[in-house]
Amino acid sequence: MQLKKITVLAMMCALAYVVMLVGRVPIVLFLKYDPKDVIITIGGFIYGPMAAFAISALVSLVEMVTVSDTGIIGCIMNILASCSFACSAAYLYKRHRSMKGAVLGLVAGWLIMTAVMLLWNYFITPYYMGYPREAVAELLVPAFLPFNLLKGGLNAAITMLLYKPIVTGLRRARLLPEPVNEKGRKINIGVILVSLLVLTTFVLLTLIFMGVL
Repeated sequence: MQLKKITVLAMMCALAYVVMLVGRVPIVLFLKYDPKDVIITIGGFIYGPMAAFAISALVSLVEMVTVSDTGIIGCIMNILASCSFACSAAYLYKRHRSMKGAVLGLVAGWLIMTAVMLLWNYFITPYYMGYPREAVAELLVPAFLPFNLLKGGLNAAITMLLYKPIVTGLRRARLLPEPVNEKGRKINIGVILVSLLVLTTFVLLTLIFMGVL
């Protein structure tokens, strides 16, 4: 069982790194969206918030030494962003393993990440981007706030869409056990439709924010 857990966590780390590498989209200023937090959150839903932290830390470290140009401060910011979203969501889902718990966890992670990143962007961005603190403060509402709201909304919607298929695939590969209380449970079509609606909305908002539409 321990070997299977390590295998799944390694797969999650590799997948999170790959989607970060190929899925980065510049949004505004130096802020880029990538979907690695979706994979980190799914890992947290499966194994708990500490697993989400471990995946986040490892992927951020590898990102720092391979493709990032922001050094250790950028690495710390990545870990803060990923953990504030994924660990918060995983913690609530661990306490309430239901659809309601998943939704509440994702919404809580979304809001917590937005608040945490506003705070830490205010304190840290002047050091690693060379911006005056006054300039960063002026960007909090028009740039950082909408970016983090868009990022959290996209992550929440994509996580809701992908969690069940990924877990089902891992169970079919016998890398995860089949819980008795979830055996045979069908995918909730309503949740899929709502998640698609939310995802479409936030994709359109992102395109508008980028000036594409």
